[in-house]
Amino acid sequence: MTKWLDNQGPYKDTVVSSRVRMARNIKDFFFPTIKDPAGGEKVIEKVYQSIISANEAMNKDFKMKRMKDLTKIQRLQMVEKHLISPQLAKHHESGAVVYNEQENLIIMVNEEDHIRIQALLPGLQLKKVLESANQIDDVIEERLDYDFDEEFGYLSACPTNTGTGMRASVMLHLPALGMSGQIHGMLQFANKMGLAVRGVYGEGSDFTGNMYQISNQVTLGVSEEEIIEKLQEITMHIIEKERSLRKNLVKEQPMEIEDQTHRSLGILKSARIISLEEGMKLLSNIQLGNSLGIIKNPELGRIHQLITMIQPGSLQAALGKELNLRDLDIQRGTLLREKLTNI
Repeated sequence: MTKWLDNQGPYKDTVVSSRVRMARNIKDFFFPTIKDPAGGEKVIEKVYQSIISANEAMNKDFKMKRMKDLTKIQRLQMVEKHLISPQLAKHHESGAVVYNEQENLIIMVNEEDHIRIQALLPGLQLKKVLESANQIDDVIEERLDYDFDEEFGYLSACPTNTGTGMRASVMLHLPALGMSGQIHGMLQFANKMGLAVRGVYGEGSDFTGNMYQISNQVTLGVSEEEIIEKLQEITMHIIEKERSLRKNLVKEQPMEIEDQTHRSLGILKSARIISLEEGMKLLSNIQLGNSLGIIKNPELGRIHQLITMIQPGSLQAALGKELNLRDLDIQRGTLLREKLTNI
C-alpha cells in the first residue's frame, strides 16, 4: 500500500505530498559512481542488515529488492510510485531498494550515493517527514560509519549534496496559476528564493497535469530545520496565491470552470483512447473542480492514486506485459472509464 498516494494530508487541495531525502555514504567504500560490483554488494548487505537488525518490528516491516532482480516494467512502476529514482532504475546493476509496507519510508542503495533515505507523506507535512527520515538515519548510523567531515558535513558523490545531504520537497497541484498565466512568475520567484522547480519525477521531467515539485538547492552551511522552515514558508505563499486565484476563477468565470470540469469528466468516462498527457490534464481539471465543490465525490479525493495508475509502468505491471504506445493509450482509456463510471 502506497500510503502517501491517498492524498489525505494537510492542504490536500494543493499539496500532493511532502518528501525529505538524505544522502549518506559509508566510509572505506568507493562511491557508486565508480564501478565496484563486490563493494556494491557489500554495501547492500550492510545497509539492509542495519535496518532489519534494529528491532523485531523493523525486521517484519521492511523488505529489500535488488534492481537486477526486477524487470524493466517493475522498475518503471517503482519510479512512478516514487520508491526509486529514474537514475537507480537506469543504473541498476548493483542497486537495491529497502522499503516498509506502507511505502513511505524508502532507502535507495547504490544510486548516486550509497544511501538515499526517503520519507514521504501526503499533503504538507515537512516536519513530520524530516522526523521520520531522521529516525531511519539514526538507526543506520548507529550500525554503520558514515563519511562525515567536521567542516563540510556529510560527504557526497555530488558536491551539491555535501553538508546536511538533505533535499526537502513538496509536490504541488497548481492549475489556477497555470490557467491565469502566472505560473512562470511564481516559478521564477521560487528560483530566486533558492528553490529548484522540477516536474513530477524530478530533474528533467515535464510539468504535466499542473504538477510541480519544489525543493531546496542549498545543503551546505544551513541546518535541516532552516531548510524545512524556508520551504514551508515559500510553499504557504504559493498555496495562498493558488487558492486566491481559484476563488477568482469561480467568481469571474463560474460557467467556464463548471463546463471545463464536467467536460473533462465526460471525456474520461467515454473516451476509448487517452494519451498520458491528455489524461493527466483532464484529471487535473477534475481535481480542480472537486476542490471547488463543482463535483462532490469522496473518490475524487484520491485522484493522485489514479494519476499513478495511468502511468506506463503501472499500466503494464497491472497487465503483466509490455505494450506499445497505442495499446497503452487504449488501456489507459479503459482504466479511466472503469474508475470514473460511477462519478
